[in-house]
This record gives sequence, C-alpha cells and structure tokens, in this order.
Amino acid sequence: MLRITFLGTGGSLPTRNRNPSAVMVNREGELILFDCGEGTQQQMMRAKTGMMSLSSIFISHFHADHFLGIPGLIQTMSFLGRTEPLTIYGPEGTREFTEFFKILGYCNLKYEIRGVELKPDDIVEGEGYMVRALKTEHSIPSLGYALIENPRPGRFNREKAVGLGVPPGPLFAKLQRGNPVEVNGKIVKPEEVMGIPRPGRTIVYTGDTRPCEEVLEASRDADLLIHDGSFADEMADWAEESMHSTAGEVAALAKEAGVRKLVLTHISSRYTDDADPVLKDSKKVFENVIVAEDLMELEVPYRPD
Repeated sequence: MLRITFLGTGGSLPTRNRNPSAVMVNREGELILFDCGEGTQQQMMRAKTGMMSLSSIFISHFHADHFLGIPGLIQTMSFLGRTEPLTIYGPEGTREFTEFFKILGYCNLKYEIRGVELKPDDIVEGEGYMVRALKTEHSIPSLGYALIENPRPGRFNREKAVGLGVPPGPLFAKLQRGNPVEVNGKIVKPEEVMGIPRPGRTIVYTGDTRPCEEVLEASRDADLLIHDGSFADEMADWAEESMHSTAGEVAALAKEAGVRKLVLTHISSRYTDDADPVLKDSKKVFENVIVAEDLMELEVPYRPD
C-alpha cells in the first residue's frame, strides 16, 4: 500500500474548504506526514487516517501555515497513550522549534520527540524506503522531499527452479529472499531463478518553492510529484515575487521530468470558489494533472512489469 491523503491543500490563508498544508503518506501501515498546518489532527480524524502509527513529520519550512498543527497533534497523541518516539525532520531551526513544541501548553508528554535538522541531499533511511532532502527556492530556508522505495526483487521463475531440481516449499522462499540453496549437492543461485529487480515507487513533495533544478532532477521518472501550484499563470509576477509557482511553470517542469502524475497543492485563497484557472493553465502543458482537494486520497500503484 502507498496511499496519499491530502489533509490540507490551501495557501498561506486557510479558507472554508482548504486547510493549511499537510500531506499524509501511508506506506504499508507506517504513517509519514509532510508538513503539518493548523488543524491537521482534525483532518486526520475526518479522513480516518489514524495518527498513532505516525513515525515522522517532515517540515518543509517554518512559515506558520506549515507547522502550527504540530503542538496540538503531539499533545493529542500523548493523551491517547503514545509511547513510541516521534522524529521531526526539517531545515535549520528544527531542533529549536521541536523544543518549543514540547513545552507549549505545559503538556507532560509521555513519549520522546526528536528534532533532526537536514541539509539538501541528506537521507533518512526507513524500512524499505528512504527520504532524501531537496534544496528548494523559497523566501526562507526550505526543503522538499523525495520518498524513494527500495527496488523490488524480480519475479520468481517457478518452472526454472523446479527444472533445476528445487522442490516447492521453503527453498523457494529462501531463493526469493536472495539466498542460494543446495539441492542434491548442487548450488542453485537466486539470479538463476529471479528476474531483474523491479523499481519501487517515488513521490516528490516540494513544499513552497519556485520551480528549480533540484526538484526537476529529483522528479525525473517519478510516480507522483506534489508541487506548490499556488497561482494561475496570470499571477506570474506575484508568484516570482512571493517565491511560489504558477500552474503552467509546474506543468512544464513535470513534462520535462517525465513524471507519471502531477498534483498541484498550496492553492491560493483567491481560488476559493473556483480552482479551474489553475487546472486549465497546467493542462495546457501537462495532461495528467489534478488540483488537490482537502481529504482527497490517491493510491500510487506499482508500474506494470
């Protein structure tokens, strides 16, 4: 399972139908949160994502609409009996902010919170995946993130294994785990019965940014790019001044990178009643694009073999 839930898709100002930024990734039951704007815990409840399996929060930058949801979330998990540590990753200042979160509200937390500062190209290793920090271009120190799954084993050739004398059963599983087996005095190696490794999935989340080379390179052949798409193209001057992106700029980046799907988020409050201008400007350049809505879910499938 690789499910994305968009808990908050609004720009700097919340609106009646868009919360501030927060994107939840559920990977095989492990919850990973990218940004945590105000009200994120309530959105988690509405979306029924759960929260106690949250392993880490990756903050893109310390503008308030990207982190104000953290104090309430960590206190709620403490009230619910959480004991597992929680790690908050982010750019410079993350350790200081994490200490602030822990003391806010005089809450005696029942679990450890760790603050880890990342630099571009730093890697956080997970179980079967990694998260790589990306340099982005915003008005304060900021990071994007690429979640990259480990390659999957190739397909197991049952007929070939039987032909080599391997009986069905535990030895099959041993070969599939990458270990050689001995049959009638002969060694059968995994590469004799396993196909070529198959790619895992890649998701890129930018936070707030101008289109930039680092995001382009990280997004090449990505399965999903979640990018700041604050404005329609008519607001290009303001997008540049405020260090955000227009829909057309992002679409051009997605097309050049060859991403499989593009989702635009951090939508400006000026499009509260109608985000079609953002979508239309993007579709002029890149067809497989959607504008995120709060509580929208996406499943990211494996690529066909």
